[in-house]
Amino acid sequence: MPLSMHRLSVPVFVRGLTVLSTLLDKAQAYAGENKIAPEVLINARLAPDMLPFSAQIQRVSDTAKNALGRLTGTDAPSFPDTETTFAELKARIDNTIAYLNSIREADMKGSETREVVLNVGKLKVTFSGENYLLEFALPNFFFHVTTAYDILRHNGLEIGKGDYLGPYD
Repeated sequence: MPLSMHRLSVPVFVRGLTVLSTLLDKAQAYAGENKIAPEVLINARLAPDMLPFSAQIQRVSDTAKNALGRLTGTDAPSFPDTETTFAELKARIDNTIAYLNSIREADMKGSETREVVLNVGKLKVTFSGENYLLEFALPNFFFHVTTAYDILRHNGLEIGKGDYLGPYD
């Protein structure tokens, strides 16, 4: 059986979001153990011109849910970018995972050839669904997952590659 668009997207996005949820737990514990105000980590950046940790989580969520919305030709849920606590960020991840898990294989039938028009800021491009997923959505998703991980690591969390990859069942 060939790889499906569903298999290439939903479980990959869910895994990345689950890893981030675990990293949020570790960040919250680290902040408590080291008497660091949670907002210090939530607002941390790698560089002044980069988005903070909270926005990295928001972009991961947006990338995953909007990719599935575009690929299925449906409206993805909209979440305002108002999270300021670990609990709110975890809730956003949970809500994103719930939406992703509601997408069935049949919902994505033909999505590999669906035209996806991206008009975001200066980026204006048209993809096939397959190229959109493989050349834009997945790389963008992992850019923000990696940046969130890097922000936490840079701020002293003792996390490593195993934490980034997550468990294998």
